[in-house]
Amino acid sequence: MGGREVTGRLLAQRKQSLQFTFHPGPSLSNMAVCYACLTLLALGSARVGSADSMADRLPLEPYDRLFSMAVDAYYRDDWQGVILNMERALQNRAALRRAKIHCRAECSHKMKFSIANSSHDLFMDMNYFHTVLRKADCLKVCEGERLGPHSLHHISEEVQLEFHKRTPYNYLQVAYFKIKMLDKAVAAAHTFFMVNPDHLEMRQNLEYYKMMAGVKDADFKDLEAKAHMEAFRQGVRLYTDEQFKHSIRFLENALEEYFKANAECRALCEGPYNFDGYNYMEYNADLYQAITDHYIQVLGCKQNCVTELAIRPDREAPIEDFLPTHLDYLQFAYYNSENYSQAIECTKTYLLFYPNDEVMNQNLQYYQAVLGDELSRHLTHREDIQTYIANSLLEKELLYFANEIFGVTFIDPDKWTPESVIPVKLKAKQKAERETAARISEEIGNLMKEIENLVDEKTKESSEIVKMVKEGGPLLFDSVQVVMNARLLNGTQRVLLDGVITDEECQEMRYLSNAAASLGDGYYGRPSPHTPNERFQGVTVLKALKLSQKGTIPLKTSRLFYDVSEKVRRIIESYFRMETPLHFAYSHLVCRTAVEGMQDKREDLSHSVHVDNCILNSEALECPKQHPAYTERDYSAILYLNHDFEGGNFIFTEIDAKVITAMVNPKCGRVVAFSSGAENPHGVQAVTKGQRCGVALWFTLDPTQKERERIEADDLVNMLFGMEEELQPDEGDVKEPVPTDHRSNDVPTDHRPSDVPTDHRSSDVLTDHWSSERPAPEPIHKPQDGAEPAGDAAEQETEVKGSMTEGSKVPEHMIKTMEPAPTVPDTKSTAALNIPSTKQEL
Repeated sequence: MGGREVTGRLLAQRKQSLQFTFHPGPSLSNMAVCYACLTLLALGSARVGSADSMADRLPLEPYDRLFSMAVDAYYRDDWQGVILNMERALQNRAALRRAKIHCRAECSHKMKFSIANSSHDLFMDMNYFHTVLRKADCLKVCEGERLGPHSLHHISEEVQLEFHKRTPYNYLQVAYFKIKMLDKAVAAAHTFFMVNPDHLEMRQNLEYYKMMAGVKDADFKDLEAKAHMEAFRQGVRLYTDEQFKHSIRFLENALEEYFKANAECRALCEGPYNFDGYNYMEYNADLYQAITDHYIQVLGCKQNCVTELAIRPDREAPIEDFLPTHLDYLQFAYYNSENYSQAIECTKTYLLFYPNDEVMNQNLQYYQAVLGDELSRHLTHREDIQTYIANSLLEKELLYFANEIFGVTFIDPDKWTPESVIPVKLKAKQKAERETAARISEEIGNLMKEIENLVDEKTKESSEIVKMVKEGGPLLFDSVQVVMNARLLNGTQRVLLDGVITDEECQEMRYLSNAAASLGDGYYGRPSPHTPNERFQGVTVLKALKLSQKGTIPLKTSRLFYDVSEKVRRIIESYFRMETPLHFAYSHLVCRTAVEGMQDKREDLSHSVHVDNCILNSEALECPKQHPAYTERDYSAILYLNHDFEGGNFIFTEIDAKVITAMVNPKCGRVVAFSSGAENPHGVQAVTKGQRCGVALWFTLDPTQKERERIEADDLVNMLFGMEEELQPDEGDVKEPVPTDHRSNDVPTDHRPSDVPTDHRSSDVLTDHWSSERPAPEPIHKPQDGAEPAGDAAEQETEVKGSMTEGSKVPEHMIKTMEPAPTVPDTKSTAALNIPSTKQEL
């Protein structure tokens, strides 16, 4: 037994003595120590016995390792290996989650806090920390027995994101299809599609499966469905069909499952402290500051469970007022089933959330009148929900206090929170923010009107941008010079610049590419995303800054990356005479290295000919601007860092992707910049020897499409380097408005007699109050917003290279065309992680 455990046991035993028999004196102290030692010996023996019984138990295998093994098997066409390892990865991830929930719940139940009945603060503190130590010990033992060493289960954010996006099911649907287990293939495909509704290939696959013999409707099931959400949706369906008695069973079950899921979600919040925004090496809070920071973070997470449980997998926005909505459905379902007692109970419970709700108070009066005062007098609300509300309000008060005193951000997820809980200063601040948001919204509306013509043009041929933008503006820096303009490059909206950065800066950026970049960065860990003959490694601006924050690389190096990208942006904005500012859409330092032994008779391209903001169909000589292309991109640029490699020239081609119109030979400090539309198809010739490095940059004229990582990078630069060094913001940057509640305060009234109960949903029988106060009757039937997911970093690295020839031909086998994809999932690229579909062919 370690010293820390001995100390904890001694403290525990001594504290028990202090709680029950506090009589100061040396004899008691000696007795307490002796008693503690005897207890420790007994507990130590029990622990040894437990260890012996665990000797043969293997620790839970980390699910990230199994996921990696499954991906390796996938690229070997080992479909059984894919299924075995990917299913185990999903099972072990679920087992890890269950173990953490069980241990935290069990230890919280066993080790409850209690305050010693003493006037001495010392003993109260010791009692509190004694319980903390016992809980920590309980968790360590419980998780150790179930999971093995804690270090086994440190899962990277990238892998966690893959499971959050259900990428494993993409692999599984292909593997099951290959071994002709259609029912499982269909279930895996449907499960993946539920959180990726814009994935075109998977949509085609599902349509294909529907036409296959032997596939049943029951096979299309969500394997990751939440029990409370499924029960709620089924209850709402039955309610809408006016099958009220049947709907009650599902809605009551949804409530029961909701509170189970809520308890699990809250238990998972009690994890390690998230140092996001801090350099943990420099974090020097004292005892109570550290406790406060961690505890407030945990409380914020627990409050956010409200949002987490109200989100459906196919929608980003949660169902508003999810818990009160259950009660609203139930009160009217019970009324239609003539169960007035339960109708009263649900109505009174709903009024705990909204005590001044006029419609619900009218319903309550009606139910009481029908049932009679004698029977209805003793009926009250549900105690478990009253406890839930009371606990939630206490947490909100603490979080609002932390917001007011310490500046900790807290966004209340509930609309029912009484105003009395919100601090007066915060209410005044929120009012000012709402007014500011309204003003900004108006300004944005005016701005959008001004650029409406530009937005319309972006849906047409990108070449028409030439009519609005002129070349040849100032270069801003004396060292920068134009080597070739658009005419010399045989195209439009193109330019080749030299002297953008110095040789020393190129060397510093090369150092960054080797010190901070990781294989497959931006490509979901795939080291060879475009060709098996080359390996890619990369790093983003934000990642580099965070590595500097941790002390992994020098601050000046990551700051150089940040400054260089901004310098290129300013040059391009000026040279092409932009009437509106350019914003970063994506930035990536990437190096591609030729794989030795694989270059003989090589005939492929390092990156096939493509267009940055539309889907190039070289056979049809067209490039439609539509999803999944990155239609928001307006300009592209590549800053080269070296020339000591072979091959790797950047090429412009005609829209047929065959005739080369210009070629650029990379070298340090050289930039090739161009508009991102169909007027500039481009690609990269094979790198046959050495390593080719460059900074790939994409820009947008649409301020709403500005890269979120860049905004975080701006904030981090400000924090690390101070306001005096912060770059001036773009003139066109538009502050995003603070979300406001657009619901009407005027509740529509029902003109029927007041003695008839009112449902919040039906417009023909019931009050229309619901339409302005709450979600639609059946949230699951609302039209999909169609929000397009952010572009995958795996697709972002698209431009590169240069030297110059005319009229050259690209060999036919080197051209990647955008042919109509068959719906049969018969190639590995279908499941090649959750990347935009232009990179996946079925």
